[in-house]
Amino acid sequence: MLSKEAAKAMKDQKSQGPLKLGLVATDPLRILGLQTIFGEDGVKGSPVEIVPLSVPGALDASGLSMILIDSACTDHIFELLAAFRRARPHLRLIVLGLEEDHDYIQRIIGAGAKGYLAHTAKGSEVRLAIEIVQDGSAWAPRKVLANLLELSSTQDMSPGSVNEAKFTKREAQVLKLLVEGHPNRVIAEELGIDLATVKKHVGALMRKVGVKNRIALSVQAVNRELTSN
Repeated sequence: MLSKEAAKAMKDQKSQGPLKLGLVATDPLRILGLQTIFGEDGVKGSPVEIVPLSVPGALDASGLSMILIDSACTDHIFELLAAFRRARPHLRLIVLGLEEDHDYIQRIIGAGAKGYLAHTAKGSEVRLAIEIVQDGSAWAPRKVLANLLELSSTQDMSPGSVNEAKFTKREAQVLKLLVEGHPNRVIAEELGIDLATVKKHVGALMRKVGVKNRIALSVQAVNRELTSN
């Protein structure tokens, strides 16, 4: 049974307006497909509004939660991601494509996208990816994320401090669910706490592990077996 705080958080989410997702795509079936996926369940219990965008218009679009870009609509996907990175660095982007090669996906994420979804992705996977990206994580194969972290020079970590990190019982529970790939909403429901408390625990975990984002936290937890105890 949910606590009063968790139940209130879920009620507040449902009372919010629709989640507005921009979609850069030229194939009308792609637009229809996404509208069908989100038509019944939406994301996080909230309805989803798909906003079709052109390539040039996407850079100036406002009021959107994130933008999905079908790589099939442009021969210059990396140039487009670079343009977004310069003009709208805080806007979350998810790329849709045919490629499933890890090297290609790694380049997509490295270029600034927060997620990559194959055209063959199931509706449940699309909804979960959007929820995960909304929570501040990235959606890609774990191997891709791990490789990007290894190549990155922005993480200033001390292995000793990671191994010596002491987690509270609740923090350990949150970390385990996070590593399993659950979004904040599901973690809150599983533990009977509200979303704000989940975010607080995630922040504390990042400080203790010595990383700067949720992606690094999840990967380091797996690599160092921090959830095995």
